[in-house]
Amino acid sequence: MIISLFFTSACSLLENAGKAKNGVTTIKIANYCSETHPQNIALREKFKPMVEEKTHGKYKVEIYPANALGDEEQFSSGVRIGSIQMAITGMGLQIANPKIGVVEWPYLFDNYEQANRILHGEVGEEIGDAFRELGAEPLAWTANGFRVVSANRKIDSMEDFKGFRLRMGNIPIFISTGKALGANVQPLALSEVFTALEQGVIDGQENPYVTLKESGFYEVQSHVTETRHMFSPNVYLMNKKFYDGLDKETQKIIREAARESAQYEWKLLQESEEKVKKELEKEGIEIIVPDEKFRSELEKSVEPVYEELYKKYDWAEELVNKIRAQK
Repeated sequence: MIISLFFTSACSLLENAGKAKNGVTTIKIANYCSETHPQNIALREKFKPMVEEKTHGKYKVEIYPANALGDEEQFSSGVRIGSIQMAITGMGLQIANPKIGVVEWPYLFDNYEQANRILHGEVGEEIGDAFRELGAEPLAWTANGFRVVSANRKIDSMEDFKGFRLRMGNIPIFISTGKALGANVQPLALSEVFTALEQGVIDGQENPYVTLKESGFYEVQSHVTETRHMFSPNVYLMNKKFYDGLDKETQKIIREAARESAQYEWKLLQESEEKVKKELEKEGIEIIVPDEKFRSELEKSVEPVYEELYKKYDWAEELVNKIRAQK
């Protein structure tokens, strides 16, 4: 009886999600970023007005930042089943299809221009097919940022990672990368990180600069090392059934709005990163930029990670080589 009720409820939710009321269809967009993050600024200033104006008010966009519709796993699932029309997500769906996560493999991209160009080309389209297989239509790629390590002490050599309790997301590629660096990896939910840092349960964490600032982690840290060990993108995902049900003109409007909004976010994110670095230094945070020797050692440390990935996935080496050939 309980199972039957669950499926009845789920089906009802799917059927009613986004349905037009008084001729207006609502597109709900969920994400995990704060309201002031470049991601939500871009959605408010570009995506929402473009869609609403160009569809002459037939579509209304509602933005739900800061996990207002549940955490990333929940709203990613919501997009797949159709209870949420759209979401801006990280690469969490790599758990369902590992190819999605390749863009976060260590030291794969060198800079933002390179990542933007490659993700919006043949490679991004190939990974996009993996999203489609899961019931989600990818509309555009955005930047979360290059990941850096914040710490309660200086880290300027590989030796400094020994015994260092580093929080990372509970995703296999993150954990294997952290271990390759030599850290004692502690998987924790993002919501638990500040308290863990404050209480000394962990020594540091890794995230892009803007997330470091927006989450307040810098308040209980003293140093940042620009390891830039991974690039983390986000992606605009729309429920595929919802997208396929739109007329061609509306699909074009939504895709163009997503692309323009995403490109604006890339610009804002990079500007915000430079601003954040200056603000952190004013707060007394010491920023360490690895010298050529340290940088080389960091990159070399993750070679075993790739060796294991190539053994595990028959498509991995070819796709990685395709990315590297376009750098």
